[in-house]
Amino acid sequence: MGMAGATLRLESLYRRYGKVTAVDDLNLELPAGQFVTLLGPSGCGKTTTLNLIAGLERADGGTIHLGDRDITKVPPNERGMAIVFQNYALYPHMSVFDNMAFSLKLQHRPKAEIRSRVGRVAEALSIGHLLTRRPGQLSGGQQQRVALGRAMVKRPAVFLLDEPFSNLDAALRARMRTEVKHLHQSLGTTSVFVTHDQEEAMTLSDVIAVMRDGKLVQYGTQHEVYGKPCNTYVATFLGKPRMSLIEGELERGADGVAFVAPGMRLELGTEAGIGLADGDWPKVAAGLRAEDVSLGEPGPTSFGATVQLLEPIGSDTFVELGVGGAVVVARVAPDYRVTVGETVHATVKPGRVHLFDVASTNRIVR
Repeated sequence: MGMAGATLRLESLYRRYGKVTAVDDLNLELPAGQFVTLLGPSGCGKTTTLNLIAGLERADGGTIHLGDRDITKVPPNERGMAIVFQNYALYPHMSVFDNMAFSLKLQHRPKAEIRSRVGRVAEALSIGHLLTRRPGQLSGGQQQRVALGRAMVKRPAVFLLDEPFSNLDAALRARMRTEVKHLHQSLGTTSVFVTHDQEEAMTLSDVIAVMRDGKLVQYGTQHEVYGKPCNTYVATFLGKPRMSLIEGELERGADGVAFVAPGMRLELGTEAGIGLADGDWPKVAAGLRAEDVSLGEPGPTSFGATVQLLEPIGSDTFVELGVGGAVVVARVAPDYRVTVGETVHATVKPGRVHLFDVASTNRIVR
């Protein structure tokens, strides 16, 4: 093939259905060999984007390049891609072997080559012992492996995965995620993965494209998108539990900036230190992630709060705090003793306050 790990470029991509714009002027570069996730709620345009890349739908405008080749009008079977859908779409009347060998038979590859390629992939996916069975005799997880295997056998330049784990139970889903990550690392194929599950996106991706209403909202590594969300939509979409947002105001004084809201005052440091963007911000929202809020001794970035709810999840306990009508979630160790109704001191890690302009919802700190 020689195409392995080609860069995929989407330029000004448009797709409309009647009055609805499903994909709206999308520009995206997916680096060779990277695992890229298109993340967003249902109807944000991520599946349409995947179908445009695959050639299953035609764009109303814009171009798609694979490496230096314009594939916008190339038929799907000539794009060097393999797609795995959420419903597997295996042929029920064929054995696992024949399901996996199907595309190679269409290409009239020699029998011995087909046997060795299917055998190798089946071993890699631990389904070598299932090759004579039919899909109906397999569990959901085994069917999912066959669907992945059928795609891998093609040795595609690009792997397209459309919510492939959504029909599996939670434990199996986590296991398949790990397997797909291992697979990706060993194959080095450019992969595009569609999901609405932020946890899945964070676990798997090298790069995440957060979408909303057919538009790209933010594009970056897991670290960038989670650590510096560009607006409140991204901030609250990524992360469990969701980021707490508290509306308030900035006070500029001799020692720097403070965030002030009912029952709360957080000293943030100098404007330069926090990288505050130029502008007049009459109303701001402070975003706090649970892992950046702890309970204990008071300090310059602490506030008094009342415990409203405890959510133990084994490795951590999330504590929902009420402060001046707002809700902030803190994370504590599972053996930290605290009771509902108790008054506590919550402290925010210095430098971990995300600030957003309420009017535009955009991030205003570096």
